[in-house]
Amino acid sequence: MMRIKHLAVSLMLVFIPLMAHAVPEIQQARLDNGLRVLLIEAHNIPMVSMSLSMVGGSRFDPQGKGGAASFLAGMLSDHTAVYDNEAWADYLDAEAIRLGAGAGRESLSFSVTVLKEVLGEGAKALAEALLKPGWDAERFAILREDAVSAAEKAREDPGDRASERLTEVLFGQHSYGHRSGGSVESLPRIELDDLKRLYEAQLLPQGAVLAVSGDVTMDELLQVISPLFADWKGKPERGLFDLRKPKMEPGVYAVEMDSTQAHLVFGRLGPARLDADVLPALVLNHIMGGGGFGSVLMDEVREKRGLAYSVYSYFQPLAVPGPYIINLQTRADQADVAGDVVRDVLADMFEHGVSRKQLEDAKANMVGGFAQKIDSNRERVSLMTMIGMYDLPLDYLSSWTDRIKAVSLEDVRKVAVKYLDPKAWTLVRVGPGQAADAP
Repeated sequence: MMRIKHLAVSLMLVFIPLMAHAVPEIQQARLDNGLRVLLIEAHNIPMVSMSLSMVGGSRFDPQGKGGAASFLAGMLSDHTAVYDNEAWADYLDAEAIRLGAGAGRESLSFSVTVLKEVLGEGAKALAEALLKPGWDAERFAILREDAVSAAEKAREDPGDRASERLTEVLFGQHSYGHRSGGSVESLPRIELDDLKRLYEAQLLPQGAVLAVSGDVTMDELLQVISPLFADWKGKPERGLFDLRKPKMEPGVYAVEMDSTQAHLVFGRLGPARLDADVLPALVLNHIMGGGGFGSVLMDEVREKRGLAYSVYSYFQPLAVPGPYIINLQTRADQADVAGDVVRDVLADMFEHGVSRKQLEDAKANMVGGFAQKIDSNRERVSLMTMIGMYDLPLDYLSSWTDRIKAVSLEDVRKVAVKYLDPKAWTLVRVGPGQAADAP
């Protein structure tokens, strides 16, 4: 057993290389209960990674009780009806099973990584955690106290404060309008019955995805998981796309903190996951602030003016329009200048688009780096989960580089006009000597 543990520890950190630019095939099966199973075989290292994701993220938190889904994930992975928390941890350690759980905005997910020879035990542990919850009231109280302490600690971080405030501003009373992990105010309101109701309403197999990558065939996988999940049945009360689109009004918002630095976060609503302009927007964002040192924001804010060590942008496509973010930290006395530079970059790209050289360089960089995005079991499982949850085509990965290459200058121009109008962006500034909010 010790040999297995040591081998597992050494291999957990090993990435699985692909043959030159080969994109692995995604295989698909569906259990009788509706659970969708996606698999990429990778037989060069005897390990398997699994992720089971259900439509049960923080957007399903009860009103005023943000963090319930994350709390539920923590409870389910902490102990079971058979094992208390200490015995559960000992069991997972003895079997060299790496199991975790968490919740984002859309989904609640379990992850498992095991050696091939203990795949059966890993799958059993996953089924145990999901299907046999312990609901220990004493552990609930301890975990809630820990969660509140973590939220209090996060309040001391300017970046977390800025992110929390921007989320509230962008989404308001929408179900996306709170941090997935909850807040100092919301977490103490959560009761054990809230978790039980969320569990019974949403953690069901229809709409769920089991994504697997590693040293296993589909026949072997189905032989292991089918009997474990045969009695798990039902459809969640609310589906992934059962929600309204959010609306926002741009403005400037301030959070005062005693520090020498100011944290600036610009935000607006970006594309939804199924929007046709996701890939052109991805190319545009790579040019603007997602391409590291080659991006326009990094060049204008850091290289030319030395206003920040780092500045970057990204967007998160969700079932409906999700957040589009520009993030930087600078000295408080030059925050206004840095903010003006960001708005100037937005205005220039909004009015003039990008050059053909910028477009071609960005596409070449993205295509050249694509293999690194799918070279580990963990990354493949994450991408397959996205494909399965949003019902994207199974050739999404194999066709990705061709679709990026096909993005035209006009495509990028259209998304620049749609998303980069500086007047449509909200600014949240965290730091010393702040003015009042100015919507």
